[in-house]
Amino acid sequence: MRIRLHGTPADIAAALPVLAEVLDIHTVSRTYTDRTTSTHARVYLDAEPRPTREDR
Repeated sequence: MRIRLHGTPADIAAALPVLAEVLDIHTVSRTYTDRTTSTHARVYLDAEPRPTREDR
């Protein structure tokens, strides 16, 4: 799946390790800053759910 994280760079940095606990993250894009004068940015992830214990 492709996931877009949108927020401040600090918010994105904080969310990545939390998401890595439940997703196998294959790639993380570079940071794209918003086109406006906003302090927000975007990062795209290619990931898939980690197998549950029942799936193993």
